[in-house]
Amino acid sequence: MGKGKLAKFAEMKTMSNVFEYPFSVIDNVPFDMKGHWREQYFHNDNPIVLELGCGKGEYTVGLGKLFPDVNFIGVDIKGARMWTGAKLALEDGMTNVAFLRTSIEIIDRFFAEDEVQEIWLTFSDPQMKNPRKRLTSTYFMERYRRFLVDGGLVHLKTDSNFLFTYTRLMVEKNQLPVEMCTEDLYHATPAALVGTPLLTIQTYYEKMWMERGLNIRYLRFHLPQQGALVEPEVEIPLDEYRSYHRSKRSSKETAR
Repeated sequence: MGKGKLAKFAEMKTMSNVFEYPFSVIDNVPFDMKGHWREQYFHNDNPIVLELGCGKGEYTVGLGKLFPDVNFIGVDIKGARMWTGAKLALEDGMTNVAFLRTSIEIIDRFFAEDEVQEIWLTFSDPQMKNPRKRLTSTYFMERYRRFLVDGGLVHLKTDSNFLFTYTRLMVEKNQLPVEMCTEDLYHATPAALVGTPLLTIQTYYEKMWMERGLNIRYLRFHLPQQGALVEPEVEIPLDEYRSYHRSKRSSKETAR
């Protein structure tokens, strides 16, 4: 690990808006704030929104600036990246933004039933070889249900046609209510988003994909707490570019 990363990790330990609970400590260090984020950290009754896989935290901070009456928590295991957003939020005196460094596989250990209103998934790794690692898989949806309010919103913003198609098929298969869907957010913008400030937030990766001429896709749907969830059994064409070293397909029927 380079000196720069070590310095960032050391500084994060002093940041009042960062909570670090990786796998190595969660079983031995209790997280007492589960169910008490509003009263113990935010000191308000405002809604809580998570960004899972927040990377550098640009989207978490951007949302926090746009919506000061909403509490935002960025979650990622990559602490050196998260340092960027956490430091910016502190420098700007943002009291409605926090960061949680942990693995998303155990995200339900940090939030109580009905504690969260919305989830954002921004430019997640599509995990084409391992469905259980996809943040929009039914495996993760079941975890989100444990703390998301009934019918809470899930936002997916991605450059990946593979992840977008998979998520759309998962949503259709389980008849989850869709609020908005577009395969080209900036050139086929849904009427409800035209002129809204949400279009002004662009992450490091989003800008990079747009410079390469890739469409940004957006899907927003509701996640009810009841009903069995099943995986879509279709083969999905792989993304043609190699930002994630993608190489293999599944063996299911091809989806168009």
